[in-house]
Amino acid sequence: MVKLTAELIEQAAQYTNPVRDRELDLRGYKIPVLENLGATLDQFDTIDLSDNEIRKLDGFPLLKRLKTLLLNNNRICRFGENLEQSLPNLKELILTSNNIQELGDLDPLATVKSLTLLSLLRNPVTNKKHYRLYVINKIPQIRVLDFQKVKLKERQEAEKMFKGKRGAQLAKDIAKQTKTFTPGAALQTEKKTGPSAADVEAIKNAIANATSLAEVERLKGLLQSGQIPGRELRSGITFNMTINREFSEVTAMTDNVNNDRS
Repeated sequence: MVKLTAELIEQAAQYTNPVRDRELDLRGYKIPVLENLGATLDQFDTIDLSDNEIRKLDGFPLLKRLKTLLLNNNRICRFGENLEQSLPNLKELILTSNNIQELGDLDPLATVKSLTLLSLLRNPVTNKKHYRLYVINKIPQIRVLDFQKVKLKERQEAEKMFKGKRGAQLAKDIAKQTKTFTPGAALQTEKKTGPSAADVEAIKNAIANATSLAEVERLKGLLQSGQIPGRELRSGITFNMTINREFSEVTAMTDNVNNDRS
């Protein structure tokens, strides 16, 4: 990885791109953190930071001229707060192939009122239910999302979906944010349950009292699915492991029953 220094910025390629914007090329240096961008002296309309290792979009000084940020193929999963204060004229943000997970992670972009084009293609967040309508509602100034023009019908649908108290609650429910692991925090573990002595006795009695081969096979099926004959369905890792152990014993009993009845 390479640190983004003032020296690197000064040595990077600078040119006028096909749309006649002044562009700074910082592609492919494996830069992990955005810093020292004040060294650009706000002389660029576009900065290309594609193919790096950036995880969080923040660390910008005031760049009034900057209109386009290209950040394809990074590891971005979070956004800094108050981006609009540093990038007041940002219009296009290309985040194709990053690691944005949750709809709520996009909320900081809502304050960037100049933003009209956003690409989130090949980010996990695009697979979330109501993704496109959520973004259109949360960032209403967007005109092009994932290189598809936002249609009037979509705006109307988004407004209807998230309108009023019910809509606000829906937006809150689906807008989870990626949680950061806190060192020392207890991890949730799956609740472990196992069959009681009464459950085991019920299994054995059911086998012993089976009156036909069909009944024996039915009991086998119940046990394999984690159910106690005549009792509620159970769940849990320990329970299923114990049932498998009991089932091995019951299988032997079942074979004896089959032999007695044949």
